[in-house]
Amino acid sequence: MNLPKIAGIHHVAYRCKNAKKTVEFYERVMGMKYVSAFSEDHVPSTGAYDPYMHVFLDCGNGNVLAFFELPEQPEMDRDQNTPQWVQHIAFRVESLEELLKGKAAAEEEGLEVIGPTHHGIFKSVYFFDPNGHRLELACDIGTPEQLQQLQEVAPDMLEEWDRTKKAPRHAEWLHKITD
Repeated sequence: MNLPKIAGIHHVAYRCKNAKKTVEFYERVMGMKYVSAFSEDHVPSTGAYDPYMHVFLDCGNGNVLAFFELPEQPEMDRDQNTPQWVQHIAFRVESLEELLKGKAAAEEEGLEVIGPTHHGIFKSVYFFDPNGHRLELACDIGTPEQLQQLQEVAPDMLEEWDRTKKAPRHAEWLHKITD
């Protein structure tokens, strides 16, 4: 028996250091709307005592980003066995112009911004939120033909990676594309 057909992501939740400061950052810098909050002393799914504030932000197109502040848990930290660049939240922007506006807004906040980085089929910039979560703004630039080619080689790439744990070269062209 299979699970029901997935209709999309309801929300994605991360931990934050301070719910109020997190909401203010995402409203001010990312332009998201703060839409709701839940707060309890006991976790509904487990019954465990663990006071929390759970805040929700509208990312557009029915996408919701949520955060938990957990004041009685040990101080928040990141996975020390995973490089900082790996775990991130990537947000789509509609144009290169919007990407550059986002970069400028982040820099105006005093954030260190990397990019624009050219990924062949999209360009992106990177910076960190007040909780240490890496954020990416990404602008799609790939052609339908490029996207189709990537889809066609994806199964072979995964199989080769699984066997060798070496970077397959099926889409090597991707990082050679320039403006």
